[in-house]
Amino acid sequence: MRIGELAEQTNLSKDTIRFYERIGLVEGERRPNGYRDFPAEMVPWLQYVRTAQALGFTLAEIAKAGDQLRDSPDSAGALSTLLAEKVQLIDQRMATLATLRADLTDRIGTGCPLSPIGG
Repeated sequence: MRIGELAEQTNLSKDTIRFYERIGLVEGERRPNGYRDFPAEMVPWLQYVRTAQALGFTLAEIAKAGDQLRDSPDSAGALSTLLAEKVQLIDQRMATLATLRADLTDRIGTGCPLSPIGG
């Protein structure tokens, strides 16, 4: 399918699809007339990309995960593992943010919030 059809079926702009192609997330064959031809499998893949982005995955993580999922005999199990790893990263980030928040809260009203705490 041509890029316009793919854009319409995925609700993505042609520019977004071209960007994804440049960074290796999608592949299209060049026809003799210069147009790109994308396989129908790109529609569910791009829907996965959008969902993964909405869940906080970076494009680099999505590309890496795509390779892992394609190479795995149990893609559902592999996806569950990737999601669990992302949850663990989020938990770590939340703990870091909680520590930062507590530090900021301790500095409120100290007169000089940039001086070391307790010093």
